[in-house]
Amino acid sequence: MKNKVVRWILWILILCSLLLGIVLFSLCTGSVGISLKEIIRVIFEGKGTTEHSILFDIRLPRIILGLAIGGALSLAGVIAQGIFRNPLVEPYTLGISGGAALGVCLNIVLRLSHHLGVLSLPVSGFLGAITVIALVYTLSRRKGILKIQWLLLTGVMISFICSSLVMLIMAVARAEDLHGIIFWIMGSLEEPSWSMIKLAVFISVFGLFVSYLFARDLNALSLGEEEAIHLGINVERTKPVLFLLTSLLTGCCVSVAGIIGFVGLAIPHLVRMVIGRDYRIVLVASFLAGGTFLILCDTVARTAISPLELPVGVITGILGGSIFVYVLAKRGDALWEIK
Repeated sequence: MKNKVVRWILWILILCSLLLGIVLFSLCTGSVGISLKEIIRVIFEGKGTTEHSILFDIRLPRIILGLAIGGALSLAGVIAQGIFRNPLVEPYTLGISGGAALGVCLNIVLRLSHHLGVLSLPVSGFLGAITVIALVYTLSRRKGILKIQWLLLTGVMISFICSSLVMLIMAVARAEDLHGIIFWIMGSLEEPSWSMIKLAVFISVFGLFVSYLFARDLNALSLGEEEAIHLGINVERTKPVLFLLTSLLTGCCVSVAGIIGFVGLAIPHLVRMVIGRDYRIVLVASFLAGGTFLILCDTVARTAISPLELPVGVITGILGGSIFVYVLAKRGDALWEIK
């Protein structure tokens, strides 16, 4: 046990070091290059300068939001895969992203943001996500028991319905509204409101803390529900709590940053393959790895064709998907096993 703890601590230190390196790289990289020496000088002396504005008003907020969103999506993926014991499940499988996208699309088409302000977009997305969560949960619960199979099937079907409604709205939307819908669906970390960034950070850290309280339950569930019951786990209490936690994390991420794919699907698999399958380390490691990956992808998105910016969801799909397919080809059996 002692050797295992030491190994876990080493992995956490490695991931934290990698995160710090990516953060420094992201701060230095952009249409205006800033060296580490300049960053140190700006921190202590450069208030009011152009470099200070670039670092603290543009790049740092995106880095913080990237850590929160990437960590939360990866954490939600870990929990969802643990509940369903299915390697294909991700945070968006349950229709939460579809509900959020539908809410935002209605907001854009009805021009609600022109009257209620720009913050109405994430609020609309979150309300759409909450509506889908309530619907899926209600339809999947019978006689006090949350049926996992029904939960998955209901979520997938509602996701299809929401996606179809979004496409219908896009087909009849004005050209200027269509551009906003498409860019939001592709995902972006460009969030001008510090209040939304702080909220995303709070929810992601809160989700990590609560999920860690259920690490033992997730380890037991990985053996199957019957085995978990024999080990003393209250399965019918644990499943709804973990489902609602996953939904909260996903709904927050989608409403703030749009639909950013791959992170919640593949990062948990890669972490389990490299570090192990014990949820006491997988939860924390996935949070750090997901945040690091999304910060790196966002840096590529805003610098690849600078001064233009690509949607970060495009980069996570291309870069992350390519890496995952390569690893899947090399060690497919290791990735496929959840338990």
